[in-house]
Amino acid sequence: MNKAILIGNLTRDPELRTTPNGVSVCSFSIAVNRRRANQQGERETDFFNIIAWRGLGENCAKYLAKGRKVSVIGEIQTRTYDAKDGTKRYVTEIIADDVEFLTPREGSGNYAPSYEAAPAGNTPPAAEGFTDIEDDQLPF
Repeated sequence: MNKAILIGNLTRDPELRTTPNGVSVCSFSIAVNRRRANQQGERETDFFNIIAWRGLGENCAKYLAKGRKVSVIGEIQTRTYDAKDGTKRYVTEIIADDVEFLTPREGSGNYAPSYEAAPAGNTPPAAEGFTDIEDDQLPF
């Protein structure tokens, strides 16, 4: 199984490109702190290149920016290419299946819908097929 789950901060703004076939692809990198400190007591950081395709990539380009925290779930992929100087280069990337935006956008609240508690004394009606009961009526 090939699955990577990462949480980190963007190190640069996302770059959105379009392939010759018209498919959107977004690339960005994230910095992820290691769980344990090194011998000097410092936590080291790893940097991962992320690729997001199609609608996911378009949303990443639209809503993400340098410094924002994200959760990325995807596959680790390694590819090779020949550099201009004739040497073979290896690139390891994470191909994103899911990207969750963890930092709210400035000035517009959260990315996800906001669910506010109902004002006191103003409880919503029970959904069809369910009956409202008081907490003291619960058997536990």
